[in-house]
Amino acid sequence: MKELSYPFDGKYLRRNRRKLRNALLSGTNQRIRKKIAVLGGSTADDVDLMLELFLLDAGIEPEFYVSEYNKFYEDAMFGNPELDSFKPDIIYIHTTCRNLTMVPESLSESPETVQNKLTEQFEVFKQMWIKLMQKFSCPIIQNNFEIPLCRPSGSYDGWGDAGKSAFINRLNVMMSDYARHNNGFYINDINYLSAAVGLKKWHNSEEWYLYKYAVSLEACPDLAFSVANIVKSVFGKNKKVIALDLDNTLWGGVIGDDGQEGIELGEETAVGESFRDFQRYLREYRSFGVLLTVCSKNDEENAVLGLNHPESQLKPVDFTLIKANWNSKDRNIEESADELNLLPESFVFVDDNPAECAIVSAQLPEVQTVNFQNVSEAMYKLSRSGFFEVTSLSADDLKRTEMYAANARRAAQRKSFESYSDYLLSLEMEAVIEDFRPVCLQRITQLTNKSNQFNLTTKRYTQQEMEEVSASSEHIRLYGRLADKFGDNGIVSVVIGCKKGRELHIELWLMSCRVLKRDMELAMLDELVRCCREAGIDRIIGYYYKTPKNSMVAELFGTLGFALTEKKENGDSVWCLETAGYINQNKVIEVNKEREKNYGNEQK
Repeated sequence: MKELSYPFDGKYLRRNRRKLRNALLSGTNQRIRKKIAVLGGSTADDVDLMLELFLLDAGIEPEFYVSEYNKFYEDAMFGNPELDSFKPDIIYIHTTCRNLTMVPESLSESPETVQNKLTEQFEVFKQMWIKLMQKFSCPIIQNNFEIPLCRPSGSYDGWGDAGKSAFINRLNVMMSDYARHNNGFYINDINYLSAAVGLKKWHNSEEWYLYKYAVSLEACPDLAFSVANIVKSVFGKNKKVIALDLDNTLWGGVIGDDGQEGIELGEETAVGESFRDFQRYLREYRSFGVLLTVCSKNDEENAVLGLNHPESQLKPVDFTLIKANWNSKDRNIEESADELNLLPESFVFVDDNPAECAIVSAQLPEVQTVNFQNVSEAMYKLSRSGFFEVTSLSADDLKRTEMYAANARRAAQRKSFESYSDYLLSLEMEAVIEDFRPVCLQRITQLTNKSNQFNLTTKRYTQQEMEEVSASSEHIRLYGRLADKFGDNGIVSVVIGCKKGRELHIELWLMSCRVLKRDMELAMLDELVRCCREAGIDRIIGYYYKTPKNSMVAELFGTLGFALTEKKENGDSVWCLETAGYINQNKVIEVNKEREKNYGNEQK
């Protein structure tokens, strides 16, 4: 919904909340349901009201538990029957600097006294996080702390031994250290957010004294939007691709008219320097796995010429796809999505031309657009929009650009083969398919929250839930990693089944869209049947739960040899496969090469 995209009008959102909510709920888009506990150190009613809008817009339908005023610590440490029965999927602790009870009271306090207070204050929060994690095993989002608006000692407050701002900054660093070393714990950076909004707007003393709003009503939508971006990221709702125009977007001028020597890029002019900095900024996104593509009305020769400008920070090799032609840009985005095996909703389109953005928005409303008048505005919009909020960063994320580039090379090779089987064999594919390893759990969890097209049961897992499944003797678990002569695709498939007597009921079967039509599903099934036989399982029960995004796998179990046992009116279905007599189906992927080699050595 356009009204909920950054930059939004906070006053409009508060005035029209009910109308917007009803419009979002009346939509036909599939939503996942999540329970969110808001433990507030101040009045938090407007926080969850705004948060609901942003999450609904992202396809997450939240149900809230909101603590009583300033009862966050009591709820966490001493229990609350209502919270316990609520069983949250995620916990948000909405505290601010007004909830800090041990800040220095005087500049005369000694460094030792201040350090003791700092340690004690951190321990109060740390024990609360540990208690919540032990009880609920769900992700926790914790605000860090903003600095006070008023500073009696001036700048000294920010660096002196007993300065309140200095104390808060040191506490924030301790919280950041904790977050880096504890999976499932995330910081909502209100220290940055309050500065971006402006401390004077963030703090409203009248609203505090009258209603106990620690964050002003004016800033509340910004706070809720920031929290929503973290929640969206935790549950795999991030964007994946930035599709970029070229002329007056990555450089000043029109390459077709001005030539390579005539475009503005580099330090010689102020405009050229700004475009150089924008390219550097985009390169940062690429560094943590965001794909960059070109979507430009241009001759490809001219597009490549511009990217090869001596001052260009982005070269042709940095782009997973280059669509430089005279087709409509919405068509180019659709084709790019198809070639990358992604949905258009994974894309963010950046263009200086408002008409082009309007056309893309009209034709592909699921694509977010960023229009701008100068590159500083473009960078700020990309930053504040939260399209690519990071809550976890795996080794596969860092290699994502290379993985998709390798896919493009595979697609090019496929055109030279008349037989698809011969093409698959030419890839020289090797897979590792085995039980979960602790080192892989982060990526496995991430995949369950990101895969939509090839996800038969649509089940999502938090890191804690996945750790519990990994340790369970009642489950059979497999993850699959696929490599070929073009490169390593990383972990691309996950299967989880629960044992019930002599049956295995599939709770999760998913695969990354990067490796569709590569027979990886056959290799996974072969290994699953082998594990079932070893465990005395006679039949495997598969479930397909229909969503608007996974219709492509509605008949997958049937193609794998399962028999349909139930077909529901809503499109859901149940399938069954007998393990006795099953014959391996994978013919093109070499599986667990090292294991088989070692087994062969043992037999000798």
